[in-house]
Amino acid sequence: MYVDIMFLRELLVDGAILLTTAWVRHLKPRHWRVLLAAAVGGCYVVLMFYPQLSFMFTLGVKVAMSLVMVWIAFGFSTVQHYLRTVAAFYAVNFVAAGAILGIYYLLMQGSGEVWRTITFVSGSMHVELKMGLFYFLAAFCIGLYIYRTVLTQKRERELVHTHLAEVTITIGERTETCVGLIDTGNQLYDPLTRTPVMVMEASVWEADLPPAWLSSIRSAQVDRLVAGMDSQPFIWQDRLRLVPYRGVNRGSQFMLALKPDHVEVNREGQVFETRKVLIGLDGGKLASDGAYQAIIHPSMVRE
Repeated sequence: MYVDIMFLRELLVDGAILLTTAWVRHLKPRHWRVLLAAAVGGCYVVLMFYPQLSFMFTLGVKVAMSLVMVWIAFGFSTVQHYLRTVAAFYAVNFVAAGAILGIYYLLMQGSGEVWRTITFVSGSMHVELKMGLFYFLAAFCIGLYIYRTVLTQKRERELVHTHLAEVTITIGERTETCVGLIDTGNQLYDPLTRTPVMVMEASVWEADLPPAWLSSIRSAQVDRLVAGMDSQPFIWQDRLRLVPYRGVNRGSQFMLALKPDHVEVNREGQVFETRKVLIGLDGGKLASDGAYQAIIHPSMVRE
């Protein structure tokens, strides 16, 4: 292993880890600071070639070096902010190292290759990983990509979860409860009465709707349902409304809506009640993972 290749590899790896740490912490460090911190890490690894400096590879010195690298790359504003950045730096390191080790053993063919990486010296076992620079960088990048994807999805789920609430709708003697998403961008109103419209999956009311209605709602042909009401009587016929709206990349359409007697929104123990609302029926799934079945109008959760 040449010293320059080892230094270059460590420079690239440390730089990638520092940039990923910045992404995790939503920081925007200057590029020269990240490069300088990565160069310090590369120089530290090169010192492995000098036996007289072996004392620098103790646990305490390694931790101190990582603290210095984080300080160079991101600076120091407050103790709390600095410690959180250090924790993110170590988390990225552990994820990347685990990914490299996992991919390395995953690609092995047979137990013979595994045993060739293990040697026994004086009763102790030593494991040696033999990998090229390209393999190392590829596995490292894959690990960081997986970590970033998982973290992004986790944050998106947490963001959605903070806007979820339990919704209870009462229509006559029928009561239905589901989970709704409070969407501040939902500004759908009935243009005639200025009544807010809460969109809900029509499948929730499948037991109450005529069998052929769901397919018509999915194909956005609800105006035909109202026109043929005489041939298909409906128990909530007097509660039906047609609400005009404009869909994404579509022209003006109509949404079939129901007038409920009472709607209750329970958000983290805080209960909001309203009677002035329409339940718009959507033929598809509002959330691909089924996390919620309704989109709550923001006016329904105001004090």
